[in-house]
Amino acid sequence: MAFFSRPQSTAVKIVNPTEQDEPKTAPRKDSVQRQCRNVMIYGFCKFQDKGCLFSHPSTESPQPAAPPSPSPQEARTSALTSQAVNAPVFVPKLSTPAPVSSATPPPMVAEPLPTSPETASSPSPPVAPEHEDYPAHDLYDQYAYEGGEDMAKQMELEPHYYDEHQYAPYPHEYDPALMDHTYFSPVPPVYLRQPLDYHLYTPTTPANFVPSTVDSHFIPPSDDLRQLLQKRSETIRSMAPIGSNLPEELQGYHTLVPLEPTGPGVERRKLGNWYSTVYRAIRSSDGLPYALWRVENYRLMHQSAFAAIEIWSNIRHPGIISVKEAFTTRSFNDNSVVIVHAYHPDAQSLYDVHLKLKAPTMQMQFGRSAQLQAHLPTLVPERTIWSYIIQLASAVKKVHEVGQAVRMIDVSKVLLTSQNRVRISACGVIDVLMHDTPQDMGLLQQEDLTMLGRLVFALCCGNVAASSGQNFQKSLELIGRNYSPEVKNVALFLISKGGPHRNIDQLLDMIRGKVLSEMEEALDATDRLERELLSELENARLVRLLCKFGFINERPEFAREPRWSETGDRYILKLFRDYVFHQVDEHGNPVVNLTHVLTCLNKLDAGTEERVMLVSRDEQSCLVVSYKEIKQCAESAFDELARASTVNRIRR
Repeated sequence: MAFFSRPQSTAVKIVNPTEQDEPKTAPRKDSVQRQCRNVMIYGFCKFQDKGCLFSHPSTESPQPAAPPSPSPQEARTSALTSQAVNAPVFVPKLSTPAPVSSATPPPMVAEPLPTSPETASSPSPPVAPEHEDYPAHDLYDQYAYEGGEDMAKQMELEPHYYDEHQYAPYPHEYDPALMDHTYFSPVPPVYLRQPLDYHLYTPTTPANFVPSTVDSHFIPPSDDLRQLLQKRSETIRSMAPIGSNLPEELQGYHTLVPLEPTGPGVERRKLGNWYSTVYRAIRSSDGLPYALWRVENYRLMHQSAFAAIEIWSNIRHPGIISVKEAFTTRSFNDNSVVIVHAYHPDAQSLYDVHLKLKAPTMQMQFGRSAQLQAHLPTLVPERTIWSYIIQLASAVKKVHEVGQAVRMIDVSKVLLTSQNRVRISACGVIDVLMHDTPQDMGLLQQEDLTMLGRLVFALCCGNVAASSGQNFQKSLELIGRNYSPEVKNVALFLISKGGPHRNIDQLLDMIRGKVLSEMEEALDATDRLERELLSELENARLVRLLCKFGFINERPEFAREPRWSETGDRYILKLFRDYVFHQVDEHGNPVVNLTHVLTCLNKLDAGTEERVMLVSRDEQSCLVVSYKEIKQCAESAFDELARASTVNRIRR
C-alpha cells in the first residue's frame, strides 16, 4: 500500500541513499539516460510508446518477495533507487504559492507494493495516492475577507434594480499605509459594483395598451414626435443671422438670437406703448437657454418696480411660462428693461397658428393659367377650444390664488409650445411697466376673465376683433352655428360685465365635465411619454461598452507596465476591437458596416456563448473565444482601472 506523508512546503525533498546500500552514482548524463519521472511516481508512463525522451526500465521481471518489515528509517532510505538522485525537483502546480514553513519537512517516500505469485509477472496498476490527510485548499481570492458570508447575505437582500449608489465603494476605514500589501491585507481592497445586465433589456409596453402610431390629443405619433424633438434641439443651437449687431454679453447671458423677424419693412409688435423684442440667450452660469423679453427705450425710475418679478418667480404652473429675473441694460445703446423667462423652442403664438393669413401660393386652373390664392384661417375644432379654455382657466386660477393678475391674455401672448399645449407668456412685464399706476387688484382679475373671453371669440370666429361692438352679434351667431351651446355660454359668461358673481371658480364649475375629459387626455399623454421613454432605455448600453473600450485599449501605461494594454485579457480586447472596427475586404478596403458593429456589441453586452475567432494583425496567431469570455475580460480590466482610481482618491 503506497502512502505519502504530509508535506510542509511546496518542494519535495528526496533523500540520497547511503554509500553502504548503493554504489556511488555517476555524474548526470544526457536526458536520454535519465529515468522518466512518471515511472518513478506512478510505476508506468503512458507516453512510453509515443515518443517519450526519458528512460523506461523494463517491468517484465518478477518482483522478489517482500522482505521483513524494516524500521521506518530503513524504509525511507531503501525505497528509492540511486537514479532518483538525478530526478528534477518535483514542485506541485497550485493556483497560488502556499505559505512556506520554517520547519524541515519530512521526505516523501513511496513504499513498494507487495505482490503475489499470481500477479508477479504482470505490472501492477498505478494506485492513486490517498489525500485524506491533506487539508482542502481553496483557490486564492484576493477579495476575500472576514465577514464575506454576511456581505453575501446582505447583497441578496438588496433590491436588484439599477441604483447609482451601487457604484459607491463599501464603507470601510482605510489606512493608506496598508494599501501596499498585496496578499492577505488586513484591510479589504476597494472595488466598485457594476450594475447588473438584466435591467438593460426592458420590454416595451404592448401596442394595444398604449398605441404609438395613433395621433392622440397631446402627443403626436412616434415618428412625428421624434422629428419634433430633433427640430427643437437644432433650434436651441441656432445662431443669429449675420449683421444682427447684438451685444456679445448681457448681464451674464451670451449668444443672443432674435426670436422675431427684425429689419426694415417688418411690422413690429408693441407691448402697450413700447416696442418689444424677444431674444434667446444662453446663461453663463448653467449653460441653459432662456427667453429675454426686452422693452425698448424704457427708463426705469424706481428699483421697487422689480418687486412683482420676485412674486412671479415663485409661481410654478404648467400653463404659465416661468419668470427668472429682470434687469436694466444699456448694451443696446438705449435704456432697456429685460425680463428673463423660460425658453420653449419652436413655440408659436395662437395668432400665428390659427389667425394669421398664410402666404399665397400659385394654383393652376385647367392646366393653363395660374393665380395667387391666400389660405384663410381654418375653423378651430371644438375639442381644441375646450382644451385651450381649461388650460388657461387653470393658469388664471393659480395666479388669482396668490393675489396677482395675469394682465396679458392675448392671442399674441399665449404660446403653443407643443401639440394642443398652451402657456401664457410675458408674465410680469406689465407689472414692471405699470408699477407707477395704482390699480385695484379685484378689477384686474375681472379684466383677466374678459380678456379670456375675447380670446375665445377670436379663436372661434378667426378674427381678433370678433368681440368688438359692431362685430359682436355676427360673431355670436357664427359661434352658435359652428359650436355647441356650451361654448357659446362660456364665451358670453366671460365677455359679460364684471361683478362679484363672476370669478374663475364659477367658470370651472360650468366646465367641470370638460375638465374630466381633459384629465383623461393628460393621463393618456403621460402613458404615451412613458412608453417613448421606455424605448430609449437601450441607448446607453452600447455607449457604456464603447467607453470601457476607450479606457482599456491603447492605454500607454498602467501599474508600471508600459505594455499593460497589450498583454493578458487586454490583448483579447484589442483583437476584438480590430475584429469589430478594423476589418478589411478581399481587396484591402476597410469594411464600414454599422450592422456588424451593432450586432457584435449587442452580443458582447448580453454575454452570449457564441464563439468568434480573433486573428492578430500579423496573422501569426488566432484565438477562439466566446462573447461571454470577452465580456469577462472587459469587466476584469475595467474593474482593475476603477479600483486603482478609487484607491488613489482615498490616499489623497
